[in-house]
Amino acid sequence: MPLPHDPSLPVLATHSGKFHCDEVFAYAVLRLALGLREAGRDHILRRTRKPELIESAGIVWDVGFVFDEAAKRFDHHQRGAPLRADGTPFSSAGLVWRVYGEAAMAALLRPSGSERFAAAIAAELDEAVVRRIDEIDNGTTTDRPDSLGLATLVGDFNPSWDEPEANGPTAGDEAFLEAADFVLGMLIRRVDGLRARHAAEATVLAAHAAGEDPRVLVLERGMPWKNVVFTHDLPVLFTVSPASNGNWMLDAVPPEPGSFAQRLPLPEAWAGLETAALAATSGVPDAVFVHLRRFVGAARSREGAVAMARKAMGL
Repeated sequence: MPLPHDPSLPVLATHSGKFHCDEVFAYAVLRLALGLREAGRDHILRRTRKPELIESAGIVWDVGFVFDEAAKRFDHHQRGAPLRADGTPFSSAGLVWRVYGEAAMAALLRPSGSERFAAAIAAELDEAVVRRIDEIDNGTTTDRPDSLGLATLVGDFNPSWDEPEANGPTAGDEAFLEAADFVLGMLIRRVDGLRARHAAEATVLAAHAAGEDPRVLVLERGMPWKNVVFTHDLPVLFTVSPASNGNWMLDAVPPEPGSFAQRLPLPEAWAGLETAALAATSGVPDAVFVHLRRFVGAARSREGAVAMARKAMGL
């Protein structure tokens, strides 16, 4: 294993002592964007406040009193530090994210071949997560502290004042690495969830465009579809998709998000019926059931579920 002072390794530097969410988050983002796996093995993490050590580092954040993207300096404590368009001050997390965020997302998405979502996911996380870190670190939020928020959970990794690890020139260094791994795990899970949502959106839109009737959305796999229907104002009345038990589900679309009503309920004559009784009443031989509240039904086949949708629309 290379020695920590191996001159061939890139040097990343932030301040020593107690750490906060912004510099821990920034480090996790840098690791992703630059393909760095382990401090001491493929890069040097230098936690210091010594000017000469900061000056000699390749990338510096949250220390040094300099913001210069070209020089890879990302501090926000000096006069004239950059602001977001709405005047919100950046923290080191926001400054690093602005340069490396999309590359970090692309690195996480590459194994699944989903890099096309990197820009959209980076923008979404900037608004939902990174901005929040900026606000908390700069004290510009009026919200009550969240004991389960990311900033608090990262802060909890700091050693307590009376622990041996809280004192000395390397105080908190191991805890910083543990906190960064925690943030990295959060990012991996959050990005995969967003990837899945974007993939579902693309699939739903393609299926709708290819469908025979714009009022019936037929999906070959179960996936989230409601937000896509509402976001894109699709005229869908019913969605057909396979269930885990082998049946095909027929869902009536609500008129708006969160509503328990339906744009078009299943026929009242079908309500609460099952198998033979439902087949006889609906005219669909493999119909399985319709809920008493008429918002969902099922058939044994894709064709049967589509037939139920068409009959519900009077076709």
